[in-house]
Amino acid sequence: MTSGNGSPPPESAEKSLGEIVAEVSEKASLLVREEIELAKTEVTQKVTRLGKGAVVGAAAGVFLFFAFVVFLHALSWFWVDLLDLSSIWIGYLITTGILVLLGLLSGFLAYRFLKKGSPPTPELAIEEARKTREAIEEARHQRSGASPTGHARPEAESPSQDAGLEAPRR
Repeated sequence: MTSGNGSPPPESAEKSLGEIVAEVSEKASLLVREEIELAKTEVTQKVTRLGKGAVVGAAAGVFLFFAFVVFLHALSWFWVDLLDLSSIWIGYLITTGILVLLGLLSGFLAYRFLKKGSPPTPELAIEEARKTREAIEEARHQRSGASPTGHARPEAESPSQDAGLEAPRR
């Protein structure tokens, strides 16, 4: 735009294409650096929060472990009182037996779960890859089976041989 006297307005300056490209490049570079700095700050903040959560979770685990030990002690005394036993060791033996049974049951269930999940092969992904390969081979055979004129293509003109590739063997 020009003003009434034919000169460009004072707020617009004539810039060469090189200056404009350099300015855009500089601003894009600045934008990328600021985005990286923002990402670093965000990750640092999240890692700090995760660290605090892990420490508090570990403290909770310690307290729960000690509470469980006290519970097992109380359970042993409970068996002594419930069954009117003369020796405390029998109560501890009952508690130990219950813990061993729970451990064996848990181990058996873990064994069954692990046996069902092994080997960890992605069967669905393998099946999809097989279907994709078959579809590609089918499309390749259809495309190489006839030329646009309706005549069969000679073997030397197949795309795989043009690229220096060997056709898959069956």
